[in-house]
Amino acid sequence: MSELPPEPASPAPASPTFPAPASRAAASAPAASASPADLVATVVRLKLSLLRNGLRQSGGRRAAYVASAVVTLLFAALQLLGLIALRGHDHAVSLVVLLVAVLGLGWAVMPLFFPSGDETLDPTRLVMLPLRPRPLVRALLAASLVGIGPLFTLLLLVGSMISLAHGAAAWTVGVLAVALALLVCVAFARAVAAANIRLLSSRKGRDLAVLSGLVIAIGAQAVNFGAQRLGTSGLAQLEPVGDVLRWLPPASALGAVDSVSEGAYGVAVAQFAVSGAALVLLVAGWSRTLTRLMTAPDGSTLQAAEPAARERRNSAGLARLLPGGRTGTVMERALRYIWRDPKTKAAWVTSLAIGLIVPVFNALQGTGSIYFACFAAGMLGIQMYNQFGQDTSAFWMVALTISSRRDAYAELRARALALLAITLPYATLVTVLTTAMLGDWPKLPEVLGLSFALLGAMLATGAWTSARFPYSIPQEGHKNVVPGQAGLAWIAIFGGMVSAALLCAPVIAVTIWLHVTEGGGAWTWLLLPGGTAYGAAVTLLGLRLAAPRTASRLPEILTAVSKG
Repeated sequence: MSELPPEPASPAPASPTFPAPASRAAASAPAASASPADLVATVVRLKLSLLRNGLRQSGGRRAAYVASAVVTLLFAALQLLGLIALRGHDHAVSLVVLLVAVLGLGWAVMPLFFPSGDETLDPTRLVMLPLRPRPLVRALLAASLVGIGPLFTLLLLVGSMISLAHGAAAWTVGVLAVALALLVCVAFARAVAAANIRLLSSRKGRDLAVLSGLVIAIGAQAVNFGAQRLGTSGLAQLEPVGDVLRWLPPASALGAVDSVSEGAYGVAVAQFAVSGAALVLLVAGWSRTLTRLMTAPDGSTLQAAEPAARERRNSAGLARLLPGGRTGTVMERALRYIWRDPKTKAAWVTSLAIGLIVPVFNALQGTGSIYFACFAAGMLGIQMYNQFGQDTSAFWMVALTISSRRDAYAELRARALALLAITLPYATLVTVLTTAMLGDWPKLPEVLGLSFALLGAMLATGAWTSARFPYSIPQEGHKNVVPGQAGLAWIAIFGGMVSAALLCAPVIAVTIWLHVTEGGGAWTWLLLPGGTAYGAAVTLLGLRLAAPRTASRLPEILTAVSKG
């Protein structure tokens, strides 16, 4: 047998090569050198991707975003030109610091009302990633500078700086002041959102967003009122406010620009330091909140797992204040809809806000009338329309309890009483407040009578249109009517409002007759009991007429309200 060739010697195992100590340190500390920059770029790209993917969802959303962006930038451009035109004005600094202070306040409170406007505001989405708070703060702060809001703020800050800067030193400080004020605004939003993220991600937080309409409406009226006062009195009356605001961040950064222009360098340093200290405190608080959010357990599941004893106690407490039987049960259900259902709550908040804003702000401007107080009763009376639409497909449970006209009447009467429990005291409060602001106390009884008569007429027509023209309210999105039922909604609301106005015609005619008749003004107080009695009679008549139609159209009502 021939000899086998010798096997080749197996190579010796190569000894492992370890990185040098410096390399190991760089590899084991990713957040020390290159990672922070990479993290900033990644989070900024994430913000852009979220924006881009959101616009890809639908053409309507894309068109709405483009239109809002164009309108916002045009408004910012006009503000920029207006601020530049103020350059050299004696009271420009007072207006500028007020504008910047309002801008900072807006950045601080908007996350509470629009938590879904920026997905990166919720740091708990990143809790599973191996990120440290300090690099994450820098990355999120950089991402916050991307968007229409920061660009709008930047344009206003640049215009404010141009209107105040005089001299090379002021221009240099102005550039730094714009950057500092912008960072303070962004840090305000981030710190507030992080501190309240548990609230904003809960049902109560979503309910808080409902108040955004109220805030916007009141803010718009306040701006309108302030603009009118400034137009008549000039900017000089802003001096006391400006003297205070120029020491508050972020307005103090722009106040430093004016101080440098005036040669008060020590004051400028102090004002600049105030905004700088505010930025440091905001970022430090934000960082501590991030650490707590990313390391502490979420207690929402523990709260959800608690026994329902508290719920039963609240229910028992509310039930004690309501009448017994079916009336109390239906009233409790309707009041809970108002408190818990987002769409119902949004409608009520809007009606309450507009019903107060229209008479009160017109009275403040000196152009109002005491009869504007009837607007509150009219806005709240609209809530009686489409009573079954808020039940959606769950209306089948209500339909099972209605077997006769008597049951339908009891159902509609209880819903009207639930609405009256809120509307009567609120309409009275608005009327008394408007009367006190105008000082026209002799007309208070007749205006209350007119309000109660109008409210009764709207309850009557609302009960009838709820049975005749029901429509579905979608649970998702911002629309209040499902596609294909917009015509029903217009007929129900505006047809009912016209009918209610016609039903109030006798009370209105009596009011006019008493005012044009010699000596009739002494008897206008009779309109309070007369209007109240008339409103109650019309309400009962409307409920009686709507009850048989409701009982006979239960299948049609269920079909109409179940499309959402």
